Amino acid sequence: MHPAALRAMARLRARVLAVLSDDRGASPVEFVLVGTLLTVLTLGVLQFGLAVYVRNVVHDAAVEGAYHAALADTTLEDGARRTRDIVTRTIGAEFATEITVRETSALGHDAVEVRVAATLPLVGLLGAPRSLEVTAHAPAESFE
Repeated sequence: MHPAALRAMARLRARVLAVLSDDRGASPVEFVLVGTLLTVLTLGVLQFGLAVYVRNVVHDAAVEGAYHAALADTTLEDGARRTRDIVTRTIGAEFATEITVRETSALGHDAVEVRVAATLPLVGLLGAPRSLEVTAHAPAESFE
């Protein structure tokens, strides 16, 4: 090979190696990649916490409604109203759309069952309707 061509190839090789070994500009790219990953992770943890909070509120409201409906001087509708009021005050009316209260003997004695189907929040408070369902039971009270 001609010596001028060898020198040109050596210069090109040195230039390519210099460009490949130069790490200027890598920090902003790393910051964006790591920052994006940490932001998505943080938002995922917050969303999971919100979903657990909504589930706990709906469950506690169902329990409270079941115990209220199981009192001797109240009706099943009173228990449904109490459940709906608690859910509406705490997380919003759109989460208290389907509440059913019925008498049952599933526990081996007379009891009241409250079933709530609510929205499970997937993105913020938006989510799949009726994808979260909780059930609560309370022993029925009587005057006998």
